[in-house]
Amino acid sequence: MSEAVSSKLSTRVWIMILTGAVIVTLSMGVRQSFGLFLGPLGLELQVDRQTFGLIVAGQNLLFGLLQPFVGAWADRHGAGKVAVFGAVVYAIGMVVAATAANALGLAIGFGALVGLAMAGCTFTVILGAVGKIVPADKRTLAFGIVTAGGSFGQFLVVPAAQGLLDALDWRLTLAVLGGLIVLIIPLALGVAGKPPAAISAQDGPPIGQALQEAFGDRSFWLLNAGFFVCGFHIAFVGTHLPSYIRDQGLPAEVGAWSLALIGLFNIAGSWLWGAWGSKRSKKGLLALLYALRAAAIAIFLVVPISPVSVLAFAATFGFLWLGTVPLTNGLVAQIYGLRHLSALGGIVFLSHQVGAFLGAWLAGVAFDATGSYLVIWLVSIGLGLLAAAANLPIREAPLVRPETVPAE
Repeated sequence: MSEAVSSKLSTRVWIMILTGAVIVTLSMGVRQSFGLFLGPLGLELQVDRQTFGLIVAGQNLLFGLLQPFVGAWADRHGAGKVAVFGAVVYAIGMVVAATAANALGLAIGFGALVGLAMAGCTFTVILGAVGKIVPADKRTLAFGIVTAGGSFGQFLVVPAAQGLLDALDWRLTLAVLGGLIVLIIPLALGVAGKPPAAISAQDGPPIGQALQEAFGDRSFWLLNAGFFVCGFHIAFVGTHLPSYIRDQGLPAEVGAWSLALIGLFNIAGSWLWGAWGSKRSKKGLLALLYALRAAAIAIFLVVPISPVSVLAFAATFGFLWLGTVPLTNGLVAQIYGLRHLSALGGIVFLSHQVGAFLGAWLAGVAFDATGSYLVIWLVSIGLGLLAAAANLPIREAPLVRPETVPAE
């Protein structure tokens, strides 16, 4: 594929970027509100934190396990159909969760169905479509714009969900949020269509050889290691921060606004990390980002907790929240080519979701065992430092292939 996008495609490029950003806004915005439901649904259905954390963890794991296969399908057939399927299943999952009578109903709705759905209408599929039509020097920036959509959704949807919970109940609130997900269906037209025909053997070998190349490359596994830590951090904080804040005697509204502030500051963070990644070393920026996460958590733990300290932490962590996504996907495209961007990006995302599974679940286990989240906070600091170290040795250059492989 040519690295330059024709001026005739400029409108199409922007339509795909903007509609993709809105799709991620809705899918991730609703998903990031789930931590608010732990209190009310846990009380009514007698679901403890460990069980709720396990349900959310299972959702994250299923999301990740399916992502490489869904990504490969989108690489071949386009993102539009995948996004529509994801939206339909997502809405059904929200209805199932809203009518749940016990933990099993939540596991089917929140866990299985939403996990399946998110593989089709979040970052990997949308970024794969965008990456194939954006020029190389703007690709990571475009990824940052789409990623910022997830944070904008968090900023808008999380406070709205808290307001709905205060005015209605958790069941009706889930039904309303499910209605928002339905809006993804018409928006999927903006990312519809097969990948450009120009993407061929010049942009990567057939999928089997591409997998062999990636699995035999140390840089691929280092990317996986870093993204594992990202998932652990985000799932732990996103799922358990509101409860942690309530445990410290602060109002529930502080927890809701902390998640919203994470989303607000990540709008700027995703865009800026993506913009920096278009001009500077992506692996160096990833190492810096993970180190800053570790420092932010350490400072949060030693400063006396108050609404101000919570919101300051949320703003700081928000700036670092999803800046990993454009940088990591940018490296996958830069090193391994565009042909299987969604499939290879999906495998890296699987490691993210394994981390998310452990972050959401182990936090609940640790709290039930010790009555505190302290051990998970400390583990999060250590993992941040390890992720920073893991990114530094990555070989930040296109993979050299001995010969061109004919297109399938």
